[in-house]
Amino acid sequence: MSDKQKATTDKLPQHIAIIMDGNGRWAQARGKKRVFGHKAGMERAREMAETCGELGVQYLTLFAFSSENWNRPPEEVSFLMDLFATSLKNESKKLNKNNVQLKVIGDKDGFDKGLRKAIDKAEALTADNDGLVLNIAANYGGRWDILQAGQKLINSGQEVTEDNLSKFLATGNAPEPDLLIRTGGEKRISNFLLWQAAYSELYFSDALWPDFDSEHLKLALADYAQRQRRFGKTGEQVTG
Repeated sequence: MSDKQKATTDKLPQHIAIIMDGNGRWAQARGKKRVFGHKAGMERAREMAETCGELGVQYLTLFAFSSENWNRPPEEVSFLMDLFATSLKNESKKLNKNNVQLKVIGDKDGFDKGLRKAIDKAEALTADNDGLVLNIAANYGGRWDILQAGQKLINSGQEVTEDNLSKFLATGNAPEPDLLIRTGGEKRISNFLLWQAAYSELYFSDALWPDFDSEHLKLALADYAQRQRRFGKTGEQVTG
């Protein structure tokens, strides 16, 4: 990798969010059922967490299952729920060993009792870790997130401000994402982190998620490192 492709430490995003798109298409291109791609995608998610931890990224949020994904074929949804439960049981000990704190963000009331129990167990096991914070967005939607945060804010009796609302978002445990990546060639954010991504740098990759390896991630980080984040200011204000 060239010097230009290497992300420098001072330009490393604190929080990376990824829309993991392309599992089904990846499998179909190989003459396999879509579920085959989801299994491959889970392996890639593990690699992303390991790479981010090694690089020093503090927060990683992965969009695993949207609130709209319930509309997919029932057999695919059932497989995804089983895969999620199995992965929680199999991966939580590894995450704990690697000092990763796991959080599942989304409407967990939509899951069955067994899956909710598996989520609670995995979160409790890793709760005291102070390394990478891994947020798994499952049964998550950005509009839902804003609505539930607004309701909690109203119930709290606090003043309605942006800062107070942000505290009640599902990602209240993390700063807003610096870099939002979407794989699979699509160029939209699909109801993901709508409030939080207001000033995120966006990076779109044509690579399908199971093909998006650590080298692809480093290319995204190198691209990010070349950008100037202005947050409404002029370039001269930022550099001056």
